[in-house]
Amino acid sequence: MSYCLNPSCQKPLNPKGTTFCQSCGKEIQPLLRYRYRIICQLGSGGFGRTFLAEDTDKLNEPCVVKQLVSQFPGTKAWQKVNELFQEEAQRLQQLGEHPQIPALYAYFEQDNYLYLVQQLIIGQTLQQEIEQQGVFSEEKIWQLLSDLLPVLQFIHAHHVIHRDLKPENIIRRQSDGKPVLIDFGVSKQLSATAIARPGTSIGSFGYASLEQMNIGDAYPASDLYSLGVTCFYLLTQIHPSQLWTEKGYSWVTDWRQYLKASISQKLERVLDKLLQKDFQQRYQHADEVLRDFNDRVQLSIDPATIETQLPPSEIGSVKADTNPLEQLLSRGKQLQFQRDRSHSLPALVPNKRFQKRLLAGGIILLLGMVGYGYWYFNRISTIAGHTGEVNTIDFSPDGQKFASGSDDTTMKIWNFRDRQELRTIEGHTNWVYSLAISPDGQTIVSGSKDNTAKVWHLNTGRELHSLKGHTSYVVTVAISPDGQRFASGSYDKTIKIWNLKTGQELRTLKGHAAEVLSVAISPDGLKLVSGSTDRTIKIWNFNTGQEIATIRGHTGDVNSLAFSPNGQKLASVSDDRTIKIWNPNTGREIRTLMGHLADVNFVAFSPDGRKIATGSDDKTIRVWDLITGETLATLRGHSAPVWAVAFSPEGQTLVSGSADKKIAIWHLSQ
Repeated sequence: MSYCLNPSCQKPLNPKGTTFCQSCGKEIQPLLRYRYRIICQLGSGGFGRTFLAEDTDKLNEPCVVKQLVSQFPGTKAWQKVNELFQEEAQRLQQLGEHPQIPALYAYFEQDNYLYLVQQLIIGQTLQQEIEQQGVFSEEKIWQLLSDLLPVLQFIHAHHVIHRDLKPENIIRRQSDGKPVLIDFGVSKQLSATAIARPGTSIGSFGYASLEQMNIGDAYPASDLYSLGVTCFYLLTQIHPSQLWTEKGYSWVTDWRQYLKASISQKLERVLDKLLQKDFQQRYQHADEVLRDFNDRVQLSIDPATIETQLPPSEIGSVKADTNPLEQLLSRGKQLQFQRDRSHSLPALVPNKRFQKRLLAGGIILLLGMVGYGYWYFNRISTIAGHTGEVNTIDFSPDGQKFASGSDDTTMKIWNFRDRQELRTIEGHTNWVYSLAISPDGQTIVSGSKDNTAKVWHLNTGRELHSLKGHTSYVVTVAISPDGQRFASGSYDKTIKIWNLKTGQELRTLKGHAAEVLSVAISPDGLKLVSGSTDRTIKIWNFNTGQEIATIRGHTGDVNSLAFSPNGQKLASVSDDRTIKIWNPNTGREIRTLMGHLADVNFVAFSPDGRKIATGSDDKTIRVWDLITGETLATLRGHSAPVWAVAFSPEGQTLVSGSADKKIAIWHLSQ
């Protein structure tokens, strides 16, 4: 069939090959932009219509096309809608690397209509889910918060407010059960001017905050209010617009009376703060909710307990959709847009298979002891000194000191032997994301959210150079083995090479399509590797800056990279929850390790190159045997995501830093 795209057409379906619509007479375009074939209409709204389509350039892969419909062309109202549509395209282009935000395929104008093309998923909105299954349980609400709060954290960090968060705009992806945040058409780009003056009142009655509906102001706290209202609706199945009509915003003070089942005091307190009428009394940022969220459950076992894991083959895999298009048309499922950095936290319900896994793990451990020996870790101390999240850790070459960097804008130097703080280094004006100590142990380099890299004298804490070449956050630094140069990676999508001694910028490497999250330099000093939110790893000639190769394999942000001591292996970790081992000379994947339950944030090699350690959003550290691919130990003790891990130079100790603001020290025995 051929589909007429005239919005006024009453009978848009025509026989295949029809040149002019048999109903309205308008010329039919068989393919939009010579590649997108319209199949049927999925829905319509104030801004336009949504269609199911096929991408003929991708073997007829299903996709979604949004058409902007002109009600009053040439008017100021139409101009405003046009602007909103273009802004949506720009936002989706910016945010599209997140796994729970729709990805943008194309944006174009044809026949005086504007079009967006986005990736397709199959699933149900939360509105459909509650209509079919009834009210949500408390555990289901906690899981929803765990899945969505990191998404809001991500968009707010990119200075975007959604402004229309509600069950209809959250779709649970059929393939993995993850909620995807859709419809950014009314979102608002944050800026000083936008916040300073009243804007356009856009949002859904009942779900939108007071400040948003009355004067058009929107803040991150406005999205958090809508999230709280969404949770309330899912717990009660009482539409908030009904309460808003009857009581205005006063209903948020007595929302408990509408509950159909009791909930914990902890959830009550979280919802109370989300639902504050005055935005200044609410949570201001998603990370504040996450901190309260992470305190919800006490660990059921001793923090230092080691869980021996079953092989990755025992971990349940996600069932792939066999024919998404066919499933959609046959079952009448709602179609939306797909993208799978999932910042989800782990499930909060204790694993019901724990006892069986522990028994199996004991058998595996005994077999390992009979074979070639075994490893175990004991947490021997915890250091609380920073007042913000601990993002980065590095050891001095002699192993006598280690350094840590934090959201509190400081770095701290510690005596490794007695765990005492030697000094605090101050100078950055925002979070310290990354640091590295030079091979001679005399210099420390740091990268910060204040867009600078700084060079310091380690023993005195004196600032030697402040380097201001990057135009956005400097999130990763690495020093060359000869101690003459260092590399920095930034949200501005570039890598810069600097002279460590003089602070002179030597070159800028461009090639990534999105933020650079990690850089590492090979032990021979010939290669530099970089990982990005564009999901690629790039290998560069460190001396010339020439790009050698691009490695693809991860399906999420590449958060951290590390070379083995001999330079023959490269480890990468990602938001796709995997660790991959590569041959850096050929780009060939050697092994994929699976076991973490959430984003994997950091990787470090042991000095002997036989093991790696990884830190994750699931609050654990895993130690892996690179020969077998098995998990040697799962270290539990942190109460929040683990951002950094580092082996001591002698290889017998592991130090970790976490969003819980603590540093943990683990002793390795063999």
